[in-house]
Amino acid sequence: MTADVAAGSVRRASRDRATKETTIAATLVVDGTGVVEVSTGLPFFDHMVEQLGRHASFDLSVAAQGDLHVDAHHTVEDVGLVLGACLAEALGDKAGIRRFASMLLPLDEALLEVALDLSGRPYLAYEVEFAPDTAGLGTPPFDPQLAEEFWRAFATAGHLTLHMRRREGKNTHHILEAGFKGVARCLRDAVRVEGGGVPSTKGSL
Repeated sequence: MTADVAAGSVRRASRDRATKETTIAATLVVDGTGVVEVSTGLPFFDHMVEQLGRHASFDLSVAAQGDLHVDAHHTVEDVGLVLGACLAEALGDKAGIRRFASMLLPLDEALLEVALDLSGRPYLAYEVEFAPDTAGLGTPPFDPQLAEEFWRAFATAGHLTLHMRRREGKNTHHILEAGFKGVARCLRDAVRVEGGGVPSTKGSL
């Protein structure tokens, strides 16, 4: 693992994770321009993670190989863990960041409410439900219910509080994409440096 969080430097981190189920390498540059390259073996999931990097203005590289012949769950969850860990490491002590962000993001008929706090306290409140028989997206198929597993892993490893709620929406693709874009835009705001101290009365996050 590597990180560079010195004052005035580009906030970035790289992580590698290898288990019997997945092998993942990722690099995240907070102060990027939205250059993304994602390969997980799940094309729809790649598209979603690309949205996360692009709309957060993060430079993001993810290469993952997993036991997709068993299930996509391991790959999706472990990518969330690695990306969350990269974010936490890249932000360092979080001095000067805005910390909080929230928004309503529309995508055609879908409307997602997202709020987050780079609090140091992992928590996910997720009210974006799909029927158990909802068809997967892409080939191999991405089960829409796996999005919750991704966000839980991301929030846990990223040490952040994340609330997501579907206000409107019927199209599965639109609902999921609005969620990824909404989190991305909130991250873009929350990581912005606008002060000099850690934004907490405790003195640390």
